[in-house]
Amino acid sequence: MTESFPRQQARTRGFSLGVPRAFQISPDGQRLIFLRSKAGSDPVNCLWELNLGTGEEWLVADPRALGAAEENLPPEERARRERVRETAAGIVAFSVDRDATIAVFALSGQVYSVPLGVPLATPQLLPTQTPALDPRVNPAGTLVAYVHDGALCAVNLATGKNAVVAKEEGVTFGLAEFIAAEEMGRARGYWWAADGSGLLVGRVDESPVRRWHIADPANPDSKPNVVAYPAAGTPNAEVSLFLATRPDPEEEAGVQLTEVHWDRDRFPYLVTAAWDKDLLIVVQTRDQRSMRLFNGLTGETIREDTDPQWTDIIGGVPAQLNDGAVVWTEISEDTRRLLVAQPGDLAAAVPVTPAGLQVRQILGTDGNDVLFQASTEPTEAGVWRYGPDGLREVATAPGVHTAITAGGTTILSSRTLESPRLHLSITSGPVTEGGAAAGTVVSHAELPNLPLPAPRFFDAGPTGIRTAVLFPSWHEPGTKLPVLVDPYGGPAMQRTVKTAGIFLTSQWFAEQGFAVVVADGRGTPGRSPSWDRTIAGDFATPALEDQVVALQAAAEHFADLDTGRVAMRGWSHGGYLSALAVLRRPDVFHAGIAGAPVTDWRLYDTHYTERYLGDPASNPAAYAVSSVNADPERAVLTVVRPLLIIHGLADDNVFVAHSLRLSSALLAAGYPHRVLPLSGVTHMTPQEVVAENLLLLQVAFLREALDGTWGLK
Repeated sequence: MTESFPRQQARTRGFSLGVPRAFQISPDGQRLIFLRSKAGSDPVNCLWELNLGTGEEWLVADPRALGAAEENLPPEERARRERVRETAAGIVAFSVDRDATIAVFALSGQVYSVPLGVPLATPQLLPTQTPALDPRVNPAGTLVAYVHDGALCAVNLATGKNAVVAKEEGVTFGLAEFIAAEEMGRARGYWWAADGSGLLVGRVDESPVRRWHIADPANPDSKPNVVAYPAAGTPNAEVSLFLATRPDPEEEAGVQLTEVHWDRDRFPYLVTAAWDKDLLIVVQTRDQRSMRLFNGLTGETIREDTDPQWTDIIGGVPAQLNDGAVVWTEISEDTRRLLVAQPGDLAAAVPVTPAGLQVRQILGTDGNDVLFQASTEPTEAGVWRYGPDGLREVATAPGVHTAITAGGTTILSSRTLESPRLHLSITSGPVTEGGAAAGTVVSHAELPNLPLPAPRFFDAGPTGIRTAVLFPSWHEPGTKLPVLVDPYGGPAMQRTVKTAGIFLTSQWFAEQGFAVVVADGRGTPGRSPSWDRTIAGDFATPALEDQVVALQAAAEHFADLDTGRVAMRGWSHGGYLSALAVLRRPDVFHAGIAGAPVTDWRLYDTHYTERYLGDPASNPAAYAVSSVNADPERAVLTVVRPLLIIHGLADDNVFVAHSLRLSSALLAAGYPHRVLPLSGVTHMTPQEVVAENLLLLQVAFLREALDGTWGLK
């Protein structure tokens, strides 16, 4: 009997298991180090190495052979994985030295090192204090830094001697605070100098942050989990930086700490740092309208950008080339564009990419070349290279492409509509000049037990909202279908892109008898800076309007959409939109499923929320129009639509308070609804049985809601 798609998707963690990832290329371009589990249903990642010249691949480290028990994860590591949405087990991160001769990784709070370039090498347990977090080997391959009990420590690989680099009661060193990890894309809290002789160390004081409590109602004898959560308008953690010299435990003089000074009152957010030829540090104001890049060793400001609404954090910048040029971006002609200039010239640098080519992220550097992801069409993302020879295309076929490069070798990862599988290609030499193939990396990912999604793309409305419609594979034209609108619809995520994998769940819903509409309205990324900023001061109105426009345009394009039976479902921001849909537009939407919705933006975190809505104390109107909890009283005066609210009780990102307060408001207004609490579930739902049955329960609810039997016995 063929396994159901919901069970298979849950078992394979969304078909991510068995997929090679976290690639590192040796500086000579001859070896590739990466993570991958042994099968498409195996959650335990192993460390692998591939000789690109011979094609020989070997297993470097297997957690099961090392006897590591996943249940022994330190709570700090579990929290870190939640922030980066890590669902796998085993080795989920590793560090290599400058010459890729040694790899270091953590398992169950212990640190291992293993030689690279040598098949059948044996990993060695390092004599660190335990539990140890986020180990990183220095570029010279002589020291490993790690975090233990809030202190940053270092161990000498030759002697095994340990030393504390930075420690202070009541604060942590070397770990990213919640805001950095959840919203800034910074999952680390320390950086090695390029020569391995020193460290830049982040110090985090969370004492100003308010404490929230996450109880486990299913186990009332357990203590609530206390977390420092900086909700909009409340204090953030205080973050500062120190330079640590002589971190080697064998140094008799001991470690010396020197604070890195900048105007922390004006720029409290530490965005990121990069330490190559120069120590480059990026900081941001609380209102996010100013961002400064400065030299951490001299204190000199290299560039300061301002925006009347907000400055964007772009992945991969700053970076530095061999000749010392700094890689940065700017907005001009409504385009995110690439800048490459010497530090002293960066403030007045001219973009090296044309208007209309939206730079999405910097993927890496190789010598004096920059590899970056960019697009001219928001449903696609290509790879481009800029260097002394100018601007060149690497991969621009329809789909989403990303890459890394080093030592003249490029690893290109592509997802297209032709298959849900990730396609990898490796070339040695200039890609745009037909570089030679340099081996292959096998993916063990399973193929879904589902017809290949066949989304039909079109642009909706006068603003050209990118929209896709999916039908059941068995659908006969002329047969009316109920409609399921399936958005995310907010900043930081696109759903309407030309890859098959992103539509798998939508296609499964289509196979259950729905026409599924997926649309990326105003505020979703990849379009243009002005498009991003159309939601400033109002999360709700533009986003919901665009879903209505996309739905109506889809009905005009496809006659088989039954607009008399329309539902919306979503998770997180998509769940927020679903609640808005049935409460504010019951004339259009007849049912909604709100999964982990943000219902009151005053309960969401500072960096994300204040970017778009400002300070709730000075801009309460933005929070009032954007929050949904005040809607039930108004909605009950018009018409009641079926609403299912789903929320994980252990969610430490969108707290269950959001759904509970919405439910209370609905109850007070006499608005019937259902609430499905998920015991022990966070913002992710990696548990197989939970993930599988959530899909089945949603389909059952939608059928009941749209056929008119909702609430009847």
